[in-house]
Amino acid sequence: MPRSTWKGYLKLSFVSVPVKGYSANTGADTIRLHQLHRECHSRIQYQKVCPVHGQTPNDEIVSAYEYADKQYVVIDPKELKALRSRGERAVNIEAVVKADTVDPLYYTEKAYYLLPDGAVGQRPYALLQQSLAEDKRCAIAKAVLYGREELVLIRPVENLLSMTALKFDAEVLHPQALNDELETPALEDAEIRLTRTLLKAFIRPKFSIAAFKDDYVESLTELIEAKVAGKKIVMAPAEEEPPIINLMDALKKSVAAVSSNDTRRGKKSAGPRMTSANRRKAAPKRRKSG
Repeated sequence: MPRSTWKGYLKLSFVSVPVKGYSANTGADTIRLHQLHRECHSRIQYQKVCPVHGQTPNDEIVSAYEYADKQYVVIDPKELKALRSRGERAVNIEAVVKADTVDPLYYTEKAYYLLPDGAVGQRPYALLQQSLAEDKRCAIAKAVLYGREELVLIRPVENLLSMTALKFDAEVLHPQALNDELETPALEDAEIRLTRTLLKAFIRPKFSIAAFKDDYVESLTELIEAKVAGKKIVMAPAEEEPPIINLMDALKKSVAAVSSNDTRRGKKSAGPRMTSANRRKAAPKRRKSG
């Protein structure tokens, strides 16, 4: 059973729901590589060093902000704690919006499931979750998570509520900043038709992200296991860059390829053809009259 990593209150005006948060990231496929000395294979260590006083213990280190070149203002931990305590443990809902309002560009990797903390939270939690789900809405809230104020998105996921930390607007590069990199070529109707045909060939009415695996992690796992077992490692040659060909030729070739694949899949799923002999065998026998 997963353990909760955070506890707080989900607040909507005067309604307060005690909740506990579970990280939605399992980290199951994370492989951590360590840095070693090339010859002796000892772990590399990092030390905190002051250029004036040398190696520095943690109790002699303070936090500061550089407001000008080599000019700092020191921020005391008590001052930081006072800022955080104003909203500590509270997830204050500021707005309710349509489910597709927030662009995924604003999502961060910090995602959690929120569950009611104790019996007293069950009913208000269910009311909030069901109301958001039925109205296809999400909530925008502010929260202090692990010492930092975060903008978060609260949304229904199946029968739960999830909480995803968002980037503030100043942290996101807007697409308009890159417009100068784009040209506006005159597209031909034939090119557009072929491109749309090609895209339609990749449409999947039923999609599950579970069908996709992390090929890099699987390959790295195989490499590590082979090296641990002392096997000889044979590396596959790197794939060559595809040659640059005419765009229309590439579109036509791609459409023909996916059409051929669809035809082969159709034949496999169609089953055996019914010949006249098969029809005679499959036809029900007639009862003799009289």
